[in-house]
Amino acid sequence: MKIKNRLSLYFTATSVFVLLIVEIVISITVNSITTNDFYSHLMDRATVAAQVYLEADEISADSLSHVRERYLLHLPDEVVRFYDDKDAASFIKDRNQYWPAPVINQVRKLKRLEFSEGERQTVGIYYNDNQGNFVILVSAIDHTGSKRMADLLRSLIALSVIVTIALFLSSRWFAQKTLEPIDKVIDQMRRVRVGNLSLRVDEGSGKDEISALAYNFNRLLEHLENAFEMQETFVINASHELRTPITSMIGEIELALAKARTNEEYEKVLSSVFIDAERLKDTVTSLLELAHVDMNYTQPAFKPVSVDELVWELSDYWNSKMGKGMFVVNILHLPDDPDKLLITAHKQLLNIALNNIIGNAYKFSGNKRVACDLYADNSRITITINDIGIGIPADELEKVFQSFYRGANVKDYMGSGIGLYVTGKIISLFNGTISIESAPEQGTHIIVTFKK
Repeated sequence: MKIKNRLSLYFTATSVFVLLIVEIVISITVNSITTNDFYSHLMDRATVAAQVYLEADEISADSLSHVRERYLLHLPDEVVRFYDDKDAASFIKDRNQYWPAPVINQVRKLKRLEFSEGERQTVGIYYNDNQGNFVILVSAIDHTGSKRMADLLRSLIALSVIVTIALFLSSRWFAQKTLEPIDKVIDQMRRVRVGNLSLRVDEGSGKDEISALAYNFNRLLEHLENAFEMQETFVINASHELRTPITSMIGEIELALAKARTNEEYEKVLSSVFIDAERLKDTVTSLLELAHVDMNYTQPAFKPVSVDELVWELSDYWNSKMGKGMFVVNILHLPDDPDKLLITAHKQLLNIALNNIIGNAYKFSGNKRVACDLYADNSRITITINDIGIGIPADELEKVFQSFYRGANVKDYMGSGIGLYVTGKIISLFNGTISIESAPEQGTHIIVTFKK
C-alpha cells in the first residue's frame, strides 16, 4: 500500500474514532436531557393529580377547573395511582394494585423517586393531606422523546458516513499534495545513472524531511560522483602520465646507443634520463597516492578529529622536515568548548589533503617560511595556509583543482597536477570547502573551511 493511501486511512480512522466519541457523548447528553425533561413532566402530572383529587375541597371552583384542564392533557400510555397508608389504591376507578408494596414503601421512605421500567418512566411522590398521607405514582411512555432519539441516531449515522467519505477523499488529496515533492524526487532519482552522476535532485527551499531526503541523496550522489571520477582519473591518466616519461627515456637511451658518444654526451643523456626518472617517480607516487585516497574515499572510517591537534601535528612534522621555525602556526581564535574543534572526518585523508597544500606552498615559494592561521568559533573552523611564492594567475584559480592540470607558471617545477585535485575531493568529502586567494608573485592563501 502506498504511503499516501496509508496516511489517508490512518487520518480517516483517527478522525472517525474522534467523531464517534463526540456523537456518543451527544447521544448520551441528549438522551439524558430528554429523560430528565420527561421525568419533570411526570412530576408535574403527579402534582396536578394530587391537586385534582386531594386539594379539590380546599381550592376555588375556577382554580379547580384550571387544574382539571391541565390534568386532561394525558401523557402517552399514562398510569396514575394513589396509595393510602395501607398501600391500597384510591380515587382511581381502576383500583388494581399496579405497583407492588416495596415500590410504594420506597417512595414513602425517600419522599420523591424516579425510575424506569423498560420503555416506561415512573415518578413517585409522598403527599401529606387532611384526608391522609398518600403515595402518588405516575408512569408513561415518552414516544416523542424516543422518536427524537431515533431521528437523532439516524442523523448521526448518516453524518458519520458522509464525514467518513469526505475525510478520506480530502485526506487523500492532502496526502497526495504533501507527498507530491517525493514523487518528483523519485522521478529525478530514476534518471540518475552511472553515466550522469552529476545530476542532482531538487532540494526545494523548505526545511522539511523531504528537503532533508533530497539533500542527503545529493550528498550521496556527490560522494559517488567523486569516487567514480577519481577511479576514472586514475585509469585514464595513469597510462598517459606513465607512458610519456618512459617513452622519452627509451628514446634518449636508444639515441645514445645508436653510435658511440663522448663522455659529455653520455652525461647529458644520463642527466636527461635522470630528470625523466624523477618525473616518473613523482607521477607514480602521485598515482599511488590517488589510488590510496580512492580506496579510503569509497570506504571512509569517519571519526571525530580535533583540528587544533591536527594542526600542531603538521607543525611538528614540517618543522622537523624543513627546519625549526619554517612552519608557523597562528591561533587567531578558539572557542571555549573544545568539542567545537571536532569535525567528523578520516584523519589520514585529512592529513594527505593538508600536506598537499603545505607541500605546494614550500615547492612554489622556494622552501620559504609557510604560515598556518587557525580560526574557530561555534559555527565554523577555518585553516588558512599562506606562502610567499610565485602565486597563481586569476584565470587559473579554478583550474588548479582539475586532475593533472598544471599552470603556465609552474612548468619548471616538478609535479603531476594531482595534489590539489585530490585535496579538493577530500575536503568536499568531509563537508568542507576550499578556496584560493592569490596573485602572481604575491603569494597564495588557501582557505579550508568546515561549517559546524
